[in-house]
Amino acid sequence: AGAETVKRAVQLDAASRFQESLVCYQEGIDLLLQVVKATTDAAKKHRYRQKISEYMTRAEDIKKHIEKEKQDGKYHKQIRIEENATGFGYEKLFHEYLTEIVSEVWVEDPYIRQVHQASRYLLYNFLRFCEMLVKGPCKVKTIHLLTSYNEGSGRSQQMTALEEIKQSLSNYGVTLNIEFSSSIHDREIRFNNGWMIKIGRGLDYFKKPQGHFSIGYCDFDLRPCHETTVDVFHTKHTKKM
Repeated sequence: AGAETVKRAVQLDAASRFQESLVCYQEGIDLLLQVVKATTDAAKKHRYRQKISEYMTRAEDIKKHIEKEKQDGKYHKQIRIEENATGFGYEKLFHEYLTEIVSEVWVEDPYIRQVHQASRYLLYNFLRFCEMLVKGPCKVKTIHLLTSYNEGSGRSQQMTALEEIKQSLSNYGVTLNIEFSSSIHDREIRFNNGWMIKIGRGLDYFKKPQGHFSIGYCDFDLRPCHETTVDVFHTKHTKKM
C-alpha cells in the first residue's frame, strides 16, 4: 500500500498537482515507516530508509513551493465532488482554511433565499455555514452576505429568515451584514486571512434529504452531494464588497 501511495504521489507531482501529491507523499511515508519497523532484513531496511529519505526531501520541497505560492498569491487547489459523493460537509471543506486569525467572512451567493417550500434548504445551508463559523476555531466577528432578493411573496419569508439568523448570530457576538443585488451571479466565500473558495453550486451542493428523519438530514457529512467543483485560492489581500 505504501509503494502504491508514493507511486501516486510521484504521478501527481509530475502533473504539477502539488497539494494532492503532498498528501500522498505524507501518507506513503507513514506506510513505509510501518514497513521498516516490521522488516527484519537489514538490506531491505536500508533500501526503504533511502527511499523514505528521498520522499521526505521531495515533500519538504513541495511544502516550500506551496508556501511560496501562497505568499505570491498564486496558490490554487481544485476539489472535484462527484455526484452522490458523501463526506463533504462544511467542516470538512472549510476547516483547514478557518485559522484562528479569521475574524471576517464574505459570502456571495445569489440563492440564499426561499422560493418555495421545497427550497427552504438554501437558507438552512447558510445557517449551517454560520453555525460552523461560530464553533471555531476561528474568532469570526463579522459576516457579510451578498445575495439576491426572493421573487414575489417569498421575499417576506426570506427577510424574516435572514433577520432571525442575524439576531441569533448577535447572541454570539457576530454581526451579519446583508446586502442584495439583482445582478449577482458569482458564488464565492472569502476569509480575511487571504483564503478564497469558489464553489460551482455555492453552498447548495447537497441533495435534499429523503425525509426529516433520514440519515444525512442533520449530519451534512452523510448527505449525498450534487456534482460540483471547488476552487481554492490564496491571495495576499482579500477584497471587500
